[in-house]
Amino acid sequence: QVESNFSSSLSRETTVVQAVQKVAPTVVAITTEVESQNPFSWVATGLSSSEGSGVVIDSAGVVLTNAHVVEGAIRITATFSDESVAEAEIVGLAPELDLAILQLSRDTPSPAVDVGHSDDLLLGETVVAIGNPFGLGHTVTTGVISAIDRPLQTEERIYQNFIQTDASINPGNSGGPLINANGEVIGI
Repeated sequence: QVESNFSSSLSRETTVVQAVQKVAPTVVAITTEVESQNPFSWVATGLSSSEGSGVVIDSAGVVLTNAHVVEGAIRITATFSDESVAEAEIVGLAPELDLAILQLSRDTPSPAVDVGHSDDLLLGETVVAIGNPFGLGHTVTTGVISAIDRPLQTEERIYQNFIQTDASINPGNSGGPLINANGEVIGI
């Protein structure tokens, strides 16, 4: 690379770019397989798959994701940005918080994210979402914190203490990290 291109790329390394470069290696695309049910029978008829995201929170291969991404899965795989793949198993599930902890089957240490705090968030603060929307692989969206401590009512229950952001979140982003400008996870 020519020196002028190198200095030019350095000047484009904004705070957001630096945060993404720090966190991206810790984000995994999660693929699950679940048994499919024939609606006219109690017998499983095959397998179907779905996709989501997760983030490594401990170098021993501990991944944090949303519970709805992995509930009912009979097989879970995690793919890193370098295309390396690891099998995973659920070691903790908190459906009431929509959180799950996975353990990767991996011989080498995994890059781990820094965990920040969500108790001192600022309205308007820049945030970045990294995930696997639509199964397309690592995708980055940016936005700001629009509100904090939001409730969300679904058919099953009311979730509390959500961070509202205007960063684009699409199917498959579930389980991926929401990070601050320091590259720390502040939400899932």
